[in-house]
Amino acid sequence: MHPTVRLLDSTAGFPGFWRRSLDEFKRWSTAAIKLKALDEPKNSFLMWDFSNQESVTACVEMSDQDIGGYSEVNFNHVRSTSKEPGHVHFFGKISNQLPDDDRSVDKTGYAAWRSKDRPSSLLGKALWDVERHRYLAMHVKSDGRKYKVNLQTESIERTDIHQHRLYSKSPGTWEIVLIRWEDFVRTNHGQIVEPQSEMLREKVRTIGVGLTDRLAGPFDLRISKIWATNSLTPLQTALSGLQHPEYVPRESRELRKGELAKQETQ
Repeated sequence: MHPTVRLLDSTAGFPGFWRRSLDEFKRWSTAAIKLKALDEPKNSFLMWDFSNQESVTACVEMSDQDIGGYSEVNFNHVRSTSKEPGHVHFFGKISNQLPDDDRSVDKTGYAAWRSKDRPSSLLGKALWDVERHRYLAMHVKSDGRKYKVNLQTESIERTDIHQHRLYSKSPGTWEIVLIRWEDFVRTNHGQIVEPQSEMLREKVRTIGVGLTDRLAGPFDLRISKIWATNSLTPLQTALSGLQHPEYVPRESRELRKGELAKQETQ
């Protein structure tokens, strides 16, 4: 039996089936040899790298246009230059205008993107295991709007989304933002789920960013890389030549839930 061209070729920005299987086997073999379960990893774990066009193709963009709204969303790859790294440019314009021909829609004004479900390999579904890392790190250039980081896992409720604000301390400049994994809030269809349950960090399925504050006007967010880490120092294994990351101070779960609930009622 010979592998077909379809199995060898990449599709939708992902490597071919046999390549994915080999990469997954290498990852698990390395973990077993080094007995990683017995100690805390010192290196960062790169989750998404927007330095190439394929990484953008492997994501999907969304907006209220899906329900007849008028918000505009763009999700474009930007090549690296001497002044900035290769990245994705997530930008557009939020509109609160309701569709004229569908009275069942009473809310619009949102835009988002997320990574697609990664194709399976011989070892099963391709999921991120970040259980032994403390933080989610993102290299971003934000306009300061209230973006939310969205995570999906292999939970019982497939529509559950774990969310956290993407806080920018230096809008208009490149910065590294860190978020504790344990600080994400579980939601479903935009509503906070009670009781809260711990996120399945060993089975993270997708990652993305959304803007749902329904404030009309332009938005502009650039993202270079996304990774998991245990360090608050520059992560040379994922990035090079960057300043120290900006740490997001830990908030109480009740405060974060209150902020999300306030946005839902706006």
